[in-house]
Amino acid sequence: MSDVNSAMAEPEDGADIDVEVMLDPRVQESIGRSLKAHYDDIVNAPVPDKFLVLLAQLEATEHRAAGASSDELN
Repeated sequence: MSDVNSAMAEPEDGADIDVEVMLDPRVQESIGRSLKAHYDDIVNAPVPDKFLVLLAQLEATEHRAAGASSDELN
């Protein structure tokens, strides 16, 4: 059994043992760069037109509701 598999295996005596498996720092850096690139792509992606239409409809509904509630106060 490899070191990782043996570290993740259940202890034979049933005791709870916390085992911390460390990744190579180069692997961590590579994963971090990849995740950041994907995150940046998502953050910088344009908002789809369908969502913009839905947001405009929601905003119009909220303005009508706010206007109706202020009319009721007068």
